[in-house]
Amino acid sequence: MLLTHLNSMSVGDGIVNRNKYEVFMSLQKQMSSDNSTMTIRINGMFDLSVQGEFREAYESEQGTQKFVLDMKGTEYMDSAAFGMLLVFRDHVGGDSADILIQNANDDIKKSFAMLQFDRMFKIS
Repeated sequence: MLLTHLNSMSVGDGIVNRNKYEVFMSLQKQMSSDNSTMTIRINGMFDLSVQGEFREAYESEQGTQKFVLDMKGTEYMDSAAFGMLLVFRDHVGGDSADILIQNANDDIKKSFAMLQFDRMFKIS
């Protein structure tokens, strides 16, 4: 991913920081201006190869109340990714977690329905 005009940059662990916007190799995360909602964008393949990045994205912001997973750029999910979503849900509150999954393609939405993830997550 190419970023230009960065104000500050830290390349440790493959992370580029710019204010409250961070870009990982295949993930982006952004905190809302009121610090209440974190949006995590998943690009390309959502599989075991992004497990560390995904976990770091949601664990790094303690106290966040609401999460949005924007899957507009997600082309594919494997079974490991579904497992990561369950761990994520447990980490941020289990049954009381406020997680919205948005912009998933039709194939991913079908998988959510087949696995009954649409009962555990809000999907739009």
